[in-house]
Amino acid sequence: MNLQISGIFQITSWDETTDIQHPDGAKQTSASITQMYSGDLEGVSQPKYIMCYTADGMAVFCGYENVEVSVSGKSGSFVLQHDGKFENGIASSHFMIVPNSGQGELVNIQGHGTFTSGEKGQAHYQIEVTQL
Repeated sequence: MNLQISGIFQITSWDETTDIQHPDGAKQTSASITQMYSGDLEGVSQPKYIMCYTADGMAVFCGYENVEVSVSGKSGSFVLQHDGKFENGIASSHFMIVPNSGQGELVNIQGHGTFTSGEKGQAHYQIEVTQL
């Protein structure tokens, strides 16, 4: 079973703290975020990212996102593992659904996807669900 799902998420809160600051402006930070999903996923999520900014403002990030949503009439939660970057004002990530992280009616969910940021704290997501 392959199900293509897509939509938009809106960042509703962002709390980022600097963990290490370098003299050239490079830094390592951590962020706790809240997001609202719409489209094929309906619900909320709480990503936690660790970020490494270079002196030129580019960044790479990794982290985990607990997603509490309904999809295809089923509700529950699962965890995404992110591998992303921020470059030229655009954030993007490749992610996978952490195996065996599904809860509720989404206990068997599996898949992977991407997001790319847009305007005003919104991003477009696409996920290929290989098992629901």
